[in-house]
Amino acid sequence: MAENISLRRGSLRDAPDALYNPNANLSTQSFNSTESSVDTKKGKYIASEIGGIVANDSRGSFLSKSLLLCALVAAISSINYGWVIGSVNIPALVIEECSGGPETWSGGFPSCIPMSSTLWGLVVGLTALGAWAGSMYSGKVADWLGRKRTLIINNVFFVAGALLTCTATSIAQLAVGRFVSGIGCGFAANIVSTYNSEAATTRSRGFLGGFQQLMILVGLFLSQVVSIGLSEAPRWRILFSLSAALAIVQTGLLLLIPESPKFLAIKGRYDESRAALQKLRGNLDTTFEYEELIMTLEAGRRNGAVPKPSLWQVISGKTDTDLRHLVFCVLFLMLSQQWSGAKGVMFYSTEILSSTFHLSSEEVKHIPSIAQLLTLGIGAIGAVAVVIGMSILDRVGRRTVLIVSSLATTICAALIVVGSKLDLGPMVATFMYAFNLVFQSGSGFIPYLSASELLPYYALGSISGLATSINCLTLFIVSFIFPILDKALGSYLFVPFIVTNFITFLFAVFMMPEAKGKLISEVISEYQGPPHIVSDCRFLKRRKTEESSDLQ
Repeated sequence: MAENISLRRGSLRDAPDALYNPNANLSTQSFNSTESSVDTKKGKYIASEIGGIVANDSRGSFLSKSLLLCALVAAISSINYGWVIGSVNIPALVIEECSGGPETWSGGFPSCIPMSSTLWGLVVGLTALGAWAGSMYSGKVADWLGRKRTLIINNVFFVAGALLTCTATSIAQLAVGRFVSGIGCGFAANIVSTYNSEAATTRSRGFLGGFQQLMILVGLFLSQVVSIGLSEAPRWRILFSLSAALAIVQTGLLLLIPESPKFLAIKGRYDESRAALQKLRGNLDTTFEYEELIMTLEAGRRNGAVPKPSLWQVISGKTDTDLRHLVFCVLFLMLSQQWSGAKGVMFYSTEILSSTFHLSSEEVKHIPSIAQLLTLGIGAIGAVAVVIGMSILDRVGRRTVLIVSSLATTICAALIVVGSKLDLGPMVATFMYAFNLVFQSGSGFIPYLSASELLPYYALGSISGLATSINCLTLFIVSFIFPILDKALGSYLFVPFIVTNFITFLFAVFMMPEAKGKLISEVISEYQGPPHIVSDCRFLKRRKTEESSDLQ
């Protein structure tokens, strides 16, 4: 057996680089007197004989049924995240303004919990503050207990938060419930993307990287659909309780999926790691993929990645490879996702559209109102947009998608301002739809896959935790000030978001790394150093080419 392993590893080291690239246009490769043909239509290796093994090489696969199912089970936490942040949108006026009628008590529970719009913004925003608290410790807990076990334990927060909010009799209890649910959201935001990126094949990395945002939007949309029937008092309490049901169902399903193979290998549990990888890949041969995983980890140890450098060493560039540019990009992307204003639309679209269409108090009481129906559409189009973005990401590239998405989001924000100023409700609604469509197709989900594609494993946990913390704190600030800005700026509400999205566009043009089809080691080698204008910027390339031609 030892001889077979040695032979395979030798063959693996001697294999040409093209064999490692599933996107390579190959028909036949020969190395060490062994032939391996590639079926480009199916996108997988059909190995006639590699190291004495006759099987499909898992390295060339895209998305097996078992991998998809495991990713879906993990992503139920993301669905719950979306449910928590979306469930307050449609019943907001019923809860905070008692729009369904004066406050009454039944069975020990009030029909509504009246409060000012500023206080409501704080209650809503506390979910993001809880998410910040959860994200601060999620990486360390996941590195200690494992990704799967952390997701199981995290469901305690979703259940506790749901129980507190669905039984709330005061502003304080509702606020605490939102905060506790937010802790679960913070863990989910970090751990789901980590699990899926470590379970993914090279070719499915972009698709599963967008899974996090897609499932958040699915949860948000589902919560809004259900809200139509559960917005009135006291049924909004049932709406909040369903988060606990999602958590309980997921806990049972998580027991059936494998742990991250990379985590198990890091812990020295090699047999379990190989078995987990095999379960994720179904009937494909995982021999070479597993050996690549082990060799990568061994190389990391040889390069001094163990013991892990501190967070400060990573962000200050005091590691063997200067990661400052890549760290800056990951942190900026997670910041820009929330300062775009998209979450404000998700939280407050019902109130914004009610004001835009000048709905009377009687029209607001009618469920579903036109504002509530339009809110459903915003949630649905966001989920569709992520699917579109995920489908083109590996063909077009991360950077190109982000450039187009951020520029289009900027333009839509400007047109929303124009529509608001002209008091054209249909125009405002149309470009709110367009805003969510173009944002979610790129700027919305690319930040979630940036850390796993740009950073080495030894920096992934600490930087992912910091990035998620920045993301959640920004979400809290935006959630809290959005209703305040709405009252202060009126028709000019989206002007600040024109500026922030344009800054994101400039970042994408001049600083965003491109990870399409590249190994992490290649990305690190290409973009190492302090923050700088990237050398592969197409504009700069064209300019350099023109200058070179002029010199000749």
